[in-house]
Amino acid sequence: MAAKDKKPDAISQETVRHVAGIAKITLSDSEVKQFQKDLADVLIAFKELDKIKTNEEASFHPMEIKDVLREDQPEECLPQEKALDNTAHKEKGFFRGPKVI
Repeated sequence: MAAKDKKPDAISQETVRHVAGIAKITLSDSEVKQFQKDLADVLIAFKELDKIKTNEEASFHPMEIKDVLREDQPEECLPQEKALDNTAHKEKGFFRGPKVI
């Protein structure tokens, strides 16, 4: 039996208006009646999906998440003179920053 052939669960007009209010949508009476039917059809479709038995676990990440960074290895530090070669903001062998009061 197809989902549309089944009797839809009762969804009240109050529920439709409440959902519309949360979404900040104004609905006419005819739109409320249409959404009553549409929401009932959605619930029926979800009930059909609930009946399906699966042996698989839910997969929130289709691909394995792994650390792609390299291992942290100690290396020799950049000499101070070499680091200061790349800046115009230096004074007495140090980086010069803005004055802080």
